[in-house]
Amino acid sequence: MIFSTELLKGTLKTIVLKLLADNSKMYGYEITQRVKELTGDKIQITEGALYPTLHALEAEGLLTTEVEYMGKRVRKYYSLNESGKARSKEKVSELAEFIETMTFLLDLKKKTLNVLPQ
Repeated sequence: MIFSTELLKGTLKTIVLKLLADNSKMYGYEITQRVKELTGDKIQITEGALYPTLHALEAEGLLTTEVEYMGKRVRKYYSLNESGKARSKEKVSELAEFIETMTFLLDLKKKTLNVLPQ
């Protein structure tokens, strides 16, 4: 089963940030292939979804870029700066809490979630 683009929309920035946090630098195609590999082809990120996400993260000041020339080809590498590393941790934590809440809400596990107003 391949997950819908609807589900991916809200998590794509988090996925990209986490991959870049775990790797010193990556280029776009490498990111798409790594996601496919890690998820057993359940998540397939298209270039049409990935590059706007990378550009948005760059515009937010979370990424640095580096261009390498490989013969006639140009490869643009993305890496996290300090702000990006901090945001990656925040987004992963937020998503983990969201998944835990959804698991509780959809009654997928015993209701052990501590959902108390703060």
